[in-house]
Amino acid sequence: MTLALLKGAVIWLLLVAVAIGNGIFRDAVLVRVSTPAVALPLSGILLSLLILLVAFLSMPLVAIRRARVYWCIGLLWVALTLAFEFLFGHYVAGKSWSEVCQVFNVARGNLFLVALLVAGLAPWLAARARRLV
Repeated sequence: MTLALLKGAVIWLLLVAVAIGNGIFRDAVLVRVSTPAVALPLSGILLSLLILLVAFLSMPLVAIRRARVYWCIGLLWVALTLAFEFLFGHYVAGKSWSEVCQVFNVARGNLFLVALLVAGLAPWLAARARRLV
């Protein structure tokens, strides 16, 4: 299981790149062709779909036939994402803690919670879709 979690962590690094790319796409394209109020939730939906795609394409690399492993990878992805969001947002980007917490504000159109939920479920869903479990 340790090797599977290590593979899951490496795949998560790819997810970070995908999420950054999604944010760049949101700011460079979606905000310009719509409004920030539309672009933010659209970006959250797009990120969720991209997470599912990465999971679907990458879970055969894990190739373990136990559902528990894929649930653990999902939990790992959620923990790493939260740690990254809070630590990078506060200590690198210089945001206040209240600013960092705005990613959880669904009322303002931020669907980070949805993307986080998808990240937690995606490894297991992908493994089921690929008939690995």
